[in-house]
Amino acid sequence: MNQIESAKNNIITNEMEYCSEMEDVSAAQICQDIMNGHTVITKNRIRNIKPLAIGKNLKTKVNANIGSSGDNYNIEEELEKLFTATNSGADAVMDLSTGGNIIEFRHEILKNSSVPVGTVPLYEAFQPVMGNDDASLSSNINKFDPEYLFEVIERQCEEGVDFITVHCGLTLEAVRKMNRQTRIMGIVSRGGSLIASWMLKNNRENPLYENYDRLLKIAKKNDVVLSLGDGLRPGSLADATDRAQIAELITLGELQKKALEEGVQVMIEGPGHVPLNQVEINIKLEKSLCNGAPFYVLGPLVTDIAPGYDHITSAIGGAIAAGAGADFLCYVTPAEHLRLPSVADVKEGVIAAKIAAHAGDIAKGVKGAIEKDINMSKNRRAMNWEAQYESSLDPEKAREMRASLPLKDDKVCSMCSSYCSIKLNASFK
Repeated sequence: MNQIESAKNNIITNEMEYCSEMEDVSAAQICQDIMNGHTVITKNRIRNIKPLAIGKNLKTKVNANIGSSGDNYNIEEELEKLFTATNSGADAVMDLSTGGNIIEFRHEILKNSSVPVGTVPLYEAFQPVMGNDDASLSSNINKFDPEYLFEVIERQCEEGVDFITVHCGLTLEAVRKMNRQTRIMGIVSRGGSLIASWMLKNNRENPLYENYDRLLKIAKKNDVVLSLGDGLRPGSLADATDRAQIAELITLGELQKKALEEGVQVMIEGPGHVPLNQVEINIKLEKSLCNGAPFYVLGPLVTDIAPGYDHITSAIGGAIAAGAGADFLCYVTPAEHLRLPSVADVKEGVIAAKIAAHAGDIAKGVKGAIEKDINMSKNRRAMNWEAQYESSLDPEKAREMRASLPLKDDKVCSMCSSYCSIKLNASFK
């Protein structure tokens, strides 16, 4: 039996027990939430990793995207990014490779990752028809084979992938609806744009929607979590929360319900670029329309004008999203919109997303969240620098920054020096 089938039979699995200990939530509660579709456990049956629970009343998790592009494909560099991401606190990674030997990249990442691994199967399925320019793609798009897509999905699930992004809600009507309205950025999802191009070119329905039952059977076999992708997510603040985005979200809610009935775990992916005042309503809409399913959001980025600093714009949106009920944050790096991220960019992105996730956990009262901050405050008052480093999200950077300027008094920092309020306060007693 898989996780949902076990939950329906009131059987608490080893994975539920482990997640219960990690989250400080009863195994019975996790079991109940998996049965209701409010929580998922990302762990392929054949993978020897620690399971990860994502969902209701649990700590907000962080995902890091890695993987090659057509301009840069170096497996050693991507493995370094993998280790940097996990060492920095990423709870999961996605291999979004689109260049080089995609299959080899995935095998290496699966072999070396200690955390759940996700993929977007459409990338591999479209690789045979991708050329070096727009003209070649346009002429080759008809060569895309839906049957090959399902072969890719099945193979990836058999290889051990723990969750897959599948753009099942991107129906032909949803794409046409988007084209009837005025969108600045159109479709910014890579997988969404690929399948939508094929659909419009051939006047055919999305095979992932049309053959959803087949997809469910493949995912169920190895208990792979379906991450229902938001192919129509906004890529501009001006496009946020429009009719096309909401139409797709309604469809995703229907598909989530069907998957739950069939014993397949599902989470829902969300935007994207969203103005600050719309972030909370986007979370509430997903929870309402998608039956409380775990929400996996990219950012969201709350302004479009900060290239080079989009890890900050996304952390602002991510903190609000997590506080409003989002369950899983996909990091954004400083390289977003500019280039493939470097190893350093990966670390910056993970730390920014971890800050956002933790801030959200405090806001929604996740057990144990605020206690970490209280512990840090006590260490600051005691001027216990080593304990402060160890309490921080990035001990290495904290140590380096404090040591970068000479100190007259090793109890204080070079910002306040003899004006240190904590040292002055201590002298009053």
